[in-house]
Amino acid sequence: MSPVLRRVTWATTAAVTISGAVFAWMAYAMTSTDPLAAVNHPWQPTVLHLHVLAAVPWLMGFGALLQSHVMPKLRTHAKARRRSGLALLAAALVMAASGYLLQTAVDDGWRDAWRTAHLASSVLFTLLLPVHLRSRLQPPATLPLRAA
Repeated sequence: MSPVLRRVTWATTAAVTISGAVFAWMAYAMTSTDPLAAVNHPWQPTVLHLHVLAAVPWLMGFGALLQSHVMPKLRTHAKARRRSGLALLAAALVMAASGYLLQTAVDDGWRDAWRTAHLASSVLFTLLLPVHLRSRLQPPATLPLRAA
């Protein structure tokens, strides 16, 4: 992975994660004092717009990451970090698809389904990313030496 792609990946992942977490906090953890309010916080629509806009460069970076990192690893059948990488890939695909479908759903039932899938896959992605990276930092296992 090139240094530019690494920086783009981290910057866009941070932007999407932070804006998504702030939006989720505003939408689900806050309550408005106005019973007729459509939102729980005045910045809630703006934060949602920022989240959706930040997802576009994240998706482009994810596509580049698929080509330069994920697909070569899948082709070589590399064992290192394979399980965490595949789980991260699955979470990212569900997160991206459900985020897109959430923006286009008009039926309340589908909207709730896409929202649930998006929240669950986003939390899973956020938890799996450090696991995938941490496994890179651990030294490889060595066989114990036999006593002669």
